[in-house]
Amino acid sequence: FIGMNILHDYGIWSVLPPIIAIILAIRTKQVFVSLLLGIWFGWLIISGFNPITGSFATVEALVNVFADAGNTRTIFFSCLVGVLIIFIQRSGGVKGFILTLNKKLERLDPNRKNVVIQFLAWLVGLALFVESNISVLTVGTLFRPAFDDNKISREKLAYIADSSSAPSCIIFPFNAWGAFTMALLLAQGYGHPFNTLIGSIKYNFYPFIALILVLIVIFFKKDIGPMAKAEDRTKDLGQLLWPDSKPMIAEELTAVEVKEGTPPRMINMILPLFTMVIMMPIMLVKTGWAAAMQEVPNAGLLEKMLFAIGQGSGSTSVLIAVLTAITVAIVLYSVQRIFKLDEIVDLTIKGMSEMLPLALILLLAFAISGVCKELQTGEYVAAVAEQFFSPKLVPFLVFGVSGFIAFSTGTSWGTFGIMIAIAIPMAQTMGANELMTIAAVLGGGVFGDHCSPISDTTIVSSMASATDHIDHVRTQLPYALIGGSIAALMYLAFGFLM
Repeated sequence: FIGMNILHDYGIWSVLPPIIAIILAIRTKQVFVSLLLGIWFGWLIISGFNPITGSFATVEALVNVFADAGNTRTIFFSCLVGVLIIFIQRSGGVKGFILTLNKKLERLDPNRKNVVIQFLAWLVGLALFVESNISVLTVGTLFRPAFDDNKISREKLAYIADSSSAPSCIIFPFNAWGAFTMALLLAQGYGHPFNTLIGSIKYNFYPFIALILVLIVIFFKKDIGPMAKAEDRTKDLGQLLWPDSKPMIAEELTAVEVKEGTPPRMINMILPLFTMVIMMPIMLVKTGWAAAMQEVPNAGLLEKMLFAIGQGSGSTSVLIAVLTAITVAIVLYSVQRIFKLDEIVDLTIKGMSEMLPLALILLLAFAISGVCKELQTGEYVAAVAEQFFSPKLVPFLVFGVSGFIAFSTGTSWGTFGIMIAIAIPMAQTMGANELMTIAAVLGGGVFGDHCSPISDTTIVSSMASATDHIDHVRTQLPYALIGGSIAALMYLAFGFLM
């Protein structure tokens, strides 16, 4: 084993817990059990392989997830999303949207209609670059009924939602992603981090490739591997899911009937969702404004707002956004006299209860991220890989290492935090292209995040699309690997040419 004092001599052991969890999840499709075993094995390592101490530490780690206010807000938010979903379905909002969409597309033949629906889903995901989870939630909620009615698999919807969210967030950096990255660049001594980030975008190959691959799949019907089987199943047999699938959202929540006597109105869905989307950047600015006034008091308004977005609380912003959307929905439906108070309470309880599986898997995902932090998994992988870098290979290897860290830990932001601090000084010392190296870190983080079954964006994509989580991972993985391989080869070629 490779032992390092700064890594508490865990060495290669630090990589095993997330790998065990990922392999077991893919092989058994038992995500909860697999994540729990990965967490337990991690604490077993930390406790010196004492099974009793490791087991108690595992229980304590699960409890400590709620010690972090951000984790608690995220889990609470996930439950509240179920409330919003059941509201907009029961009020006739989703049905109104579907009727309006079908009316616009009724002149098209079925094959053409399917292409247009998928393209619109991609376009909405691309446009909502303000926040990745908001993007996938909106795409999944808006288009799931349309995909179901037109016999397009749930796995395809999850893939489109997932592969159009994070790539657009990192390409259009006017959001928390960009602000967070700029803060990391500022810490590395870049006086104009915004200009540096913008300059690196042209080398950020993976997000562009991922977005283009989705379009190729949509317009040229290039379904491969598990995705091709899923599409054939839905088209030929009318089965939205495999018989043994366990969707991330309960079937009761995906088949909510419109309240009897309620006319379907698209506004009952659009207004609450628009409220949720628009409240996200507003709350990021609000929660980060005090820091902006303290750190950059003499900056212009736009610069202050961008700084505030970077300093704002993402978990608070998302939670307040969905709470505001629910409030708007309640007021809207009350004005139309759709629901009485007791119905609102019943639907709220039902919506939250149906999201408990998602809350549980997020709890486990946070816990395994915590044990990876204790084991310093990301730092170990980066430190080992650093020994084999050469100037021309720096972007290529940085992309690969960033992808592996994001895959193992389930977080692209965590990967950025680890790798920016390592990759930039290395590029400067060895004379590698700095902008390309920065892009390789960002693109690698998104690539690994797309492949990882413990990524929160991947999990939320499965939930929003009401598909089996492992089915989503399996169907998306071939496309992510194709995109990642092309990006890696481009970094290899550009590293030698520039």
